Amino acid sequence: MTSLIAILDLKGKPLIQRSYRDDVSASHIERFLPLILEIEEEGQQVTPCFTSQGVNFMHIRHSNLYLLALSKRNTNAAEIILFLHRLSSVLIEYFKELEEESIRDNFVIIYELFDEMMDFGYPQTTESKILQEYITQESYKLEVQVRPPPAVTNAVSWRSEGIRYRKNEVFLDVIESVNMLVNANGSVIRSEILGSVKMKCYLSGMPELRLGLNDKVMFENTGRTSRGKSIEMEDVKFHQCVRLSRFENDRTISFIPPDGEFELMSYRLSTPVKPLIWVEASVESHKGSRIEYTVKVKAHFKRRSTANNVEIYVPVPDDADGPKFRASTGSVHYAPDKSAFVWKIKQLGGSREFLMRAHFGLPSVENPETVEKRAPITVKFEIPYFTVSGIQVRYLKIVEKSGYQALPWVRYITQHGDDYSLRTALEKGSAPIVQPA
Repeated sequence: MTSLIAILDLKGKPLIQRSYRDDVSASHIERFLPLILEIEEEGQQVTPCFTSQGVNFMHIRHSNLYLLALSKRNTNAAEIILFLHRLSSVLIEYFKELEEESIRDNFVIIYELFDEMMDFGYPQTTESKILQEYITQESYKLEVQVRPPPAVTNAVSWRSEGIRYRKNEVFLDVIESVNMLVNANGSVIRSEILGSVKMKCYLSGMPELRLGLNDKVMFENTGRTSRGKSIEMEDVKFHQCVRLSRFENDRTISFIPPDGEFELMSYRLSTPVKPLIWVEASVESHKGSRIEYTVKVKAHFKRRSTANNVEIYVPVPDDADGPKFRASTGSVHYAPDKSAFVWKIKQLGGSREFLMRAHFGLPSVENPETVEKRAPITVKFEIPYFTVSGIQVRYLKIVEKSGYQALPWVRYITQHGDDYSLRTALEKGSAPIVQPA
């Protein structure tokens, strides 16, 4: 139960606020940022939830804004934090970007959203597609809708009734992002797989879908044996349409989907992963006058797969100039704003390897700090029709009372995560050969 919702700038000034109950004064908003600074000065970590003078402060940060909820009661903090994330997602879908300017330009619509998404401190409709049916941005049209869409009062609040398509289709994307950190000795220090299942549903009526994956826990609970590889997912999160009780009982993912595009679920795998794309580099520095790089890239996945749009960022000294490049494939350009050069390869086939060389001039006076600076090499890529975890969609059943036939399409993609880094040794005057773990 929430007493007040506010959106603040980074200076703690409220841009917009909505009070749902009278038990918390709006003056507590001004205390939020000083409390944050006080916690930081004491050397403690600022948590999303904390209490001061009997008031619970729950917040998230998005770009240059704080989304803040205040309550005096014993509130379900996780629920309110989730609501704030849903609020930010809805505002982004309405205004494309959530920032100070978009808040100031859309006060009226945001107040309407505050009133529809929460009632007397209790979260209500948080599905953007349903809200957009009766809270529109076309304020100049004097159209008044007396009744909200049936979905608002339905048991299925994320889908409207009466949806019709001439061709019924479902598109399902299984996307896995790989985060990895490799040290200078070639050992993998950290690796994880972050996966998501995204769907585009163009189905008539009120269909029920059942999705089956090669889930290790499901095979163990039912006593079945998997024909191929099975995976054990961690930190599984579902869209609100999934029947959680059914999943907990027999691991069946059963749901009535929203119309259009949405994320059905996300998961994490902490199983060790070898580098899919390996990059090793050596550098030779010549008395501070010039510096030369030799970079080798190798694809450590099967020949039948291909990585698209590979980008390799190799760090160079900030004062490097006069770049010259020679690559056996792809193109190379200097990015001085990133203090790196970028090797781009449009397609990198499995088990293939390529070499490139780079030459830079340096100031005549050598800076010892520049030599010691060793930023990691980062890699970006996308591998279609491939999942590093081995997750598979075993079936996708679509049941609707009219009995129509629907076409399900499944696509797999593996890509780089937010942090795919290789701290390859870049020693002055050496050329190390580093092998993957």
